[in-house]
Amino acid sequence: MTTQHQDGMATSSVAPADDVPTRNARAASEASEGHGAAPKKRDALLDNAKFLLIVLVFVGHAIEPTTETRLAEALYFWIYLFHMPAFVLISGYLSRSFDGSGRRVDKLLTTVVAPYLVFWGIYALQSLSVGRDLPDGPLEPLWVTWFLAALFVWRLTVPLWNRLRWPFAVSVGVSFLGGLVATGDALGVSRILSLLPFFVAGLILEQRHFDMLKSGWVRAWSAVVVLVTAAMSYIYLEQVSREWVYWRESLLDRDVDLLPLGIPGRVVFLVLAFSLTAALLSLTPRRTTRFTRLGALTMYVYLLHGLVIRIAEQFGWYEFTSDHLGNHGSLAVNLALAVTLTFVLCAPWVRSATRWAVEPRVEWMLRPGRDSPATPARARG
Repeated sequence: MTTQHQDGMATSSVAPADDVPTRNARAASEASEGHGAAPKKRDALLDNAKFLLIVLVFVGHAIEPTTETRLAEALYFWIYLFHMPAFVLISGYLSRSFDGSGRRVDKLLTTVVAPYLVFWGIYALQSLSVGRDLPDGPLEPLWVTWFLAALFVWRLTVPLWNRLRWPFAVSVGVSFLGGLVATGDALGVSRILSLLPFFVAGLILEQRHFDMLKSGWVRAWSAVVVLVTAAMSYIYLEQVSREWVYWRESLLDRDVDLLPLGIPGRVVFLVLAFSLTAALLSLTPRRTTRFTRLGALTMYVYLLHGLVIRIAEQFGWYEFTSDHLGNHGSLAVNLALAVTLTFVLCAPWVRSATRWAVEPRVEWMLRPGRDSPATPARARG
């Protein structure tokens, strides 16, 4: 069976804004291997959350071909309620210092645009090998590459949001307006607009907001949110169209009436996504754990895990597990493999073998700018 995926991831100081989706993985990996200068102190809460989210990204994609049972469908839908909105919010928080300077733009080109083009080509070749249809060109994201295209656009708009008096309210308005027009496929514009409130919410978050999530009553509320939404997904939401949680098409593109379904539906799923994101950040450990350092390496898992899944599909893995283990057995095995392979894709040998693609060195294509480290600052007269 061949399945067409739909996605196609005590507190300390905050990590720099050039995380993609969390941080430059090369610097983090070299630090973890004992190379170079000591890394800057990172935020354990965010790194832990990013790793848990990338596990959910892998699990969501890995179990999609097995969603022929109510349990699998409910688990898949529950994950999609919040895993990418939460990633977007954290990415917004880590993008707060993007100011449009030459150094920041260079970083955006080397850590977002370059991997996007490389993996667009890799996924295109894999798709051609199995006869999948391709987008019209690289400006239309291919499966998981949509997030890089969106991150590129969102980061470029950071100075704009920093100037507005009510940025979050404006972003919500833009998100709803985006649901009312035909957006097309270029750069995954529908997702860029639909998920914009999460990115802007991240931009305006402060440390005090994270501190609020530590209180006992908030954690109790978070546990209730997780349990209630999981139950809702099993009892009711697994019957709802997945398009609500893919955020990839406008209401107009989906032919959904604005009232009484379209706009109220958008509101409901925005509230659910924000609630579960807050719950995740509240329940995530704030101390350094065994997987904290892996939170800096989520880009490797994000870009590589899709190849693992598509190659597994290509060679009949899902038919094999379904035939020999049944639907529930296939779900359990693929879930366990997704969690295990998340750790594998963070391994030093995997990073060394794939660094050319995940972190391509393209600095030679950029010319030094006035605020580039390569050009000494001129003395002012």
